[in-house]
Amino acid sequence: MKKVLVVVDMQKDFVDGALGSKEAAAIVPNVAEKIRTFNGDEILVTYDTHYANYLETLEGKKLPVVHCIEGTAGHTLDGEVQKALEGKEYTKVLKNTFGSFDVPRILRETYPGEALEIEIVGLCTDICVVSNALILRAAYPNAKITVDARCCAGVSPATHQAALAAMGCCQIDVTGE
Repeated sequence: MKKVLVVVDMQKDFVDGALGSKEAAAIVPNVAEKIRTFNGDEILVTYDTHYANYLETLEGKKLPVVHCIEGTAGHTLDGEVQKALEGKEYTKVLKNTFGSFDVPRILRETYPGEALEIEIVGLCTDICVVSNALILRAAYPNAKITVDARCCAGVSPATHQAALAAMGCCQIDVTGE
């Protein structure tokens, strides 16, 4: 069984930038520790990625806060998370929407026919984490998929809890509550 860690959008704009929050900042040490101690086969790191036309997109119209523009400081990983990744092999996955179909595609290409155990951490629980978790559940209906609640934060504590509950209903194991 191959073990995979998916680190979702631990970028500066979500931690302490345009969309940052105290809850997001609070999980950074947990995520960094999870990365440092990960003893598995693959780390995938997603980057929410937008461009100069962000405010013209559907997301930009519904969330008119410019964030994670490629090439800006806000697009980069939080410094502590980046430091935890130093010396580790990982795959960077740019995504321009909440969930990424590239994550399961990369896993299928890298581990064709292999059983996977997938752990997901990151931001925001109620948007990008849940989206990626459900895409992975659909792609891998028999895989053990876990979300560590100590390594996730939502837009609000209430929506964080709601997303954890929704993932639990979809047979995604939630730990660290």
